[in-house]
Amino acid sequence: MCGIVGYIGPRDLSTVILVGLERLEYRGYDSCGIAAVNGGLTIRKTAGRLQKLKDILANDPVSGNLGIGHTRWATHGKVTDENSHPFTDCSRRIALVHNGIIENYRELRERLVAEGHQFVSSTDTEVIVHLIESHYKKDLATAVRKAAAELQGSYAIAVISADEPDRMVAMKFGGPLIIGQGKHEFVVASDALALVGIAQQMLPMHDGEIAVITRDALELTDAGGQPIKRQFVTMDIKAKAVTKGGYPHFMRKEIFEQPQIIAEGISHRFRDQRVLLDAEFLLYPDEVEKVERIVIQACGTSYHAGLVGRYYFEKLCRIPVSVEISSELRTSEFIYDSRTLMIPISQSGETADTLAALREARARDIHSLAVLNTKRSSIDREADSSVYIHAGPEIGVASTKAYTAQIFTLLSLALHFARVRKTMPDEKFDDIVHHLRHLPVQMRQALALDASVKATAERLAEARDFLFLGRGINYPSALEGALKLKEISYVHATGLAAGEMKHGPIALISENTPVIGIAPRDAVHEKMLSNLAESKARKALIIAVGTEGDKALEELADTVFSVPAAPEYLMPMLVAIPLQLLAYHVAVLHGCDVDKPRNLAKSVTVE
Repeated sequence: MCGIVGYIGPRDLSTVILVGLERLEYRGYDSCGIAAVNGGLTIRKTAGRLQKLKDILANDPVSGNLGIGHTRWATHGKVTDENSHPFTDCSRRIALVHNGIIENYRELRERLVAEGHQFVSSTDTEVIVHLIESHYKKDLATAVRKAAAELQGSYAIAVISADEPDRMVAMKFGGPLIIGQGKHEFVVASDALALVGIAQQMLPMHDGEIAVITRDALELTDAGGQPIKRQFVTMDIKAKAVTKGGYPHFMRKEIFEQPQIIAEGISHRFRDQRVLLDAEFLLYPDEVEKVERIVIQACGTSYHAGLVGRYYFEKLCRIPVSVEISSELRTSEFIYDSRTLMIPISQSGETADTLAALREARARDIHSLAVLNTKRSSIDREADSSVYIHAGPEIGVASTKAYTAQIFTLLSLALHFARVRKTMPDEKFDDIVHHLRHLPVQMRQALALDASVKATAERLAEARDFLFLGRGINYPSALEGALKLKEISYVHATGLAAGEMKHGPIALISENTPVIGIAPRDAVHEKMLSNLAESKARKALIIAVGTEGDKALEELADTVFSVPAAPEYLMPMLVAIPLQLLAYHVAVLHGCDVDKPRNLAKSVTVE
């Protein structure tokens, strides 16, 4: 949510910041702006997309060697020009951009108004810049430090002043902020993607740290002003990872990248009857053996992957598992103890609710093992141990390749636990790995359904209500298929456990209601056929995802997307593909912004 880019160096300021902000568009936003120091302070900002800001800058450009930019996802205050970032103090000498939420902004605002400060917005962010102004004595870093001591909530900020044109100050507590270093230049951003092409090295900031940045130096201190020494790390994101590569949308590119990601994961994870995990996996075998319960916690798509993960750990390892929505778990009674292992799952590693629940667990000495796509993120730093899904940057807001990579990683973890706990004979392990090695080819075969999925999407384009049905390991597939459709096409869709249909939801079915049934040949196949028949009897339009050669399903359904035969533990990764393609094509037909759906953010860093 929201995006920050700050730059100091010799390049064209507006180009660097605009390119950086473009790479952060996936985070979700509804307004944007830029501030530059060049003699004085120049601000350009607007409600709407970056193209509108580009048009403004084309007619009224900014220049200089020091500047900050922002994309805002509205929390406090409507989407207006006045509520857009950057914000300035009363004298228009200090400019600030902010990600996060200030919880005590009302009290601070009342005090500052009483002191004579004039506010122009209804945001919480504007309080910060006026608070800095109240402490400013020609030393921006000191003023930022004093202001931060009065703030409650979460914040990542970048601040510049016309009175100090050779430096930028950045600070974070909660939200992510990363410093990139180039040649005689630095860039600050809320995501490493914005650093690509500028920085060769990066340094993620930690909570409470303040950075004073000039063209040739970085001074990093803690909240008390004590110097901090920490090494930069090499940037591991390549420029081609943040381009569409000839595809019309990032989402489509990422759907088609899935077979290669899984193939690389298999090569990376499995060798000589062993599961190879990342160096950050720090659980010793005796710790794995002592685990009596697992709690998986996540949000959105990651939560659905966690539901599949529950099946793996219970089936293969015989460990009881609960899967919790992070925002609910963090406010519930924690009944877990040291024999429980928490597995937080997050694509970004910055998901606010997931991070908050992890912190609650840490306070109770509950060990944690994070499943992440982003190294050196907040969850990565705070978890006891981590395993990475290695999906590469995912730009489309609606997750696709990260979802299947999360499922694959959870399966790999369950297999490792099973080997350590001796709940699986060698021949069973070998059989699973054998079938896994065929999965990338089968995923490519599922991608070949693209044309038939598109044709079906054209027939369904006018439908306004969809039901997705699944059972067993593919109940989460129904939830995820419905989520994808409503995320990017703004069509109402509900995912249901198929056996629950007759307990109420079947009342929703009328003639030609699209019912998407996930019905591969597995342990609950016959029951799924019965549930789809109940829908068919009420004149629903049955669209099924099934196994090749399933004549019974073909006779029952109006349309079948057939994926290759595979064991049921692999089916969630196969059936995900036609469901993703269906959502994609419906959204394109509706003229929706597939990569940047309205109101949504990729990295949800506020509660």
